[in-house]
Parts: sequence; C-alpha cells; structure tokens
Amino acid sequence: MISQLGRYEVTDELGQGAMGVVYRARDPLIDRVVAIKTINLSLAKEEKDEYEGRFYQEARAAGRLNHPNIVTIYDVGKSGDIAYIAMEMLQGRELRDIMNDGTLIPVDQVLDIAAQVALGLNYAHEHDIVHRDVKPSNIMVIRDGHVKITDFGIARMASAAVRTQTGMVLGSPKYMSPEQVMGRTIDARSDIFSLGVMIYEMLTGQPPFNGDNVNTIMYQTLNGTPLPPNEINPAVPEMLNFILVKALAKSLDDRYQSAKELADDLRACRDTLPRTPKKLNTTSTGEKRLPPTVSATGRIWTDEESFKTASQARMSPAFDSTAATMRLAALTSSEEDVDELSKTLKISRPSPESPKSEPPKPSPAKAVLAKPSPAPNPKLITTPRPMQPMVKPKSHAPMIVMIIVILLGIAAFKLL
Repeated sequence: MISQLGRYEVTDELGQGAMGVVYRARDPLIDRVVAIKTINLSLAKEEKDEYEGRFYQEARAAGRLNHPNIVTIYDVGKSGDIAYIAMEMLQGRELRDIMNDGTLIPVDQVLDIAAQVALGLNYAHEHDIVHRDVKPSNIMVIRDGHVKITDFGIARMASAAVRTQTGMVLGSPKYMSPEQVMGRTIDARSDIFSLGVMIYEMLTGQPPFNGDNVNTIMYQTLNGTPLPPNEINPAVPEMLNFILVKALAKSLDDRYQSAKELADDLRACRDTLPRTPKKLNTTSTGEKRLPPTVSATGRIWTDEESFKTASQARMSPAFDSTAATMRLAALTSSEEDVDELSKTLKISRPSPESPKSEPPKPSPAKAVLAKPSPAPNPKLITTPRPMQPMVKPKSHAPMIVMIIVILLGIAAFKLL
C-alpha cells in the first residue's frame, strides 16, 4: 500500500472503487481525515487520456456542487501515474450494503432516503450536471440517516471536455433509463428513472427490470412492465404506486419533469405514514446476504423461472402512467385542480367513493404506440389535500307528506 499521495498521508485502504482504490488519509495542513479516490494512469495512451479525462471530470462536476446531500470534494491532484481526489470522509454504509442485510427497509425510511437523493439530484440538475449512474452503491447513508450521493465519475456536464461516444452506454444496466439503453441523448429525467428503479428495489427487495444477462435486462427496461410494488410488499401505500409509475414511465414526457417534483410527492406520501422507531443500521455487519423475493401471498420465489415469470408479468391496469397522474392529483390536490387536469388529459376523474376502480386495460401494442400524454402542471401534485367524499343531504319530503295526509284524515273524520 502506498503511504503518500501529494501532501496526504495514507493510513489504510477502504476498498476498491469503480475506477481505482479508495484510501483513508490525513491532511497534515489542517489535521483533517479525508477519503482519497485514486486511478492508476499507467495505461496505454488512448486509455490513459480517456480515464484521466473522466477522472478530472468527476472532480469538476462534484467540486462545483455544494449541497447537504452530495459528497464534498476538497482537492484534486496527481502523484506519478496516480491521479486522486480528496473528499470528505463519510462515517456510514453504502445503501447497497443496507439493502443486502436481508430485511426490507421500512417504507417511511425508504421515502426519507429517496427524497434526500431526489433533492441532491435536483441541485445537480440545476447546475447542468446529470449523474448518469444513480444506484444504491453510489448512495451513502451516514449515522443520523443523512444521505449523500457519491461518484459523479460519468456525469455529463454541459461544459464537459470529455464526451460520451455515440452509442456508448454508461451506467449500471439494472438502473439505466430507456434512453440510456438506446444510446440516445439523456437529461435530468434519466436520473429520475434510475432513482425510481432504486426506490422500487428498496420497497420490494427486487429490481423492476431483471434478467440473466445485460441484453435481457435492457429488453425488460424498454418493454417490460413490473408488478405494482404493493403486490409484493403490502406495506406500500397506493399513492406510492402512482408516484413510482410516474417516475418509471418509458416516455420522457410522461415522467416527472424535475427531481424536485418527485421529492415533493415522496415527502407528501411520507407524511401520510406513521414513523418507524427502528433506525437503519449504518454500521457494517460483516457478512451480507440478499433479501428473498416475496410474493404478495408471502411465498418466496426460489426458482429462477418463477421469478422471471413474476418480473415479466404486466401490471394492473391501475398502474398506468396517465391514470397514475390523475389518481395522484386526486390524492394531493384540490377539486378544482383535479377537474382542470382531467380536462387537460381528457380522462375522467377518479370517483372518491371508489379510488381503486381500474380503467380498461390497454393491449401491449397500444401501450407502446400510444401518444404521450401532456405533462401535468407540477403545482397540481405538490400539496397533500385529500378529497372529501360528497355526502348527499337526506330529503325530509316523504315524512312531511305523510303527516299532512294523516292530519287531513283526522279532520275529515271529525266532520262526519
């Protein structure tokens, strides 16, 4: 192990990163402990130029961002054939390790984590930076439940000198958006899709798009429709179903248009749930194991064929992006706003008496070829104001008529 990187005194190795070794080190100038991410540049010239360019791009991208939910970059440098970035030392665990502990994270804590990630991404997007690789291993949860986004190594910046080659796919296959899979130009909404995949996996213990190889996963991302998460985990509220389908919409126009909108809805949903007293374990527990895949009936899928069949099954018709937008608005907006959205989308508003009624199920072909619906006004789905069912007042007319008839009968009897 190396002992010195620039002015930093290396004390121990923390692990292997995507592009090199990560060390714990001490900055003697201000007596601060830092994490140092390195990359070995002893490669062929073409590879060296590309890797070094991407490495410094990460430093520039993250270094420009000053947000509570984004890791802080202190310094960047080069020592011989090793380039390095010095960043804040985080005392906690990767979200991937927490998810691998074997039990599902409580829904309210999933919403806390996801909302923090969404706010951090929104800040990056406002500074023209798309992360491009949002996944659990790039999210750190520290001791007080605070969340930090790490690894902007393949972030796309508007002013980046290093450009992704045409058709080159960057990112982790299970978390890539449809436009990433197809090698198209991406924007902030691609990060939103990846965050949606991550939320689904936290809630259910399984990714929404899965397969035996990269090609199968990519096909599922483009064409598959996963089960509603509350059919796998009954603790998931219906409102969260609607939020997720909007985040996972194949069409960019049907998806959340900003991570801030997604964060607002996640927090509104969280406010409807009781708090879980148990805190996340942010201390390493040694051996990791994957959580089992549990069906809605409580059956554990252990054979590959059963899992594949379940993961490829179509969702309930209620889990449709346009209908989800309408129902989400009904849960969080005023009656006037819901009426306005109903006219814009040209679909009927959901009945207060039967919120779970389902629209007709479209065929797979029509679902793929359907024209994207107009994006809803963000203000419609930000403030939770549950609709109250309309109560029809009781009529007293029959009783009054009966009394009058009896009185007339008595009067006629006396006259006789």
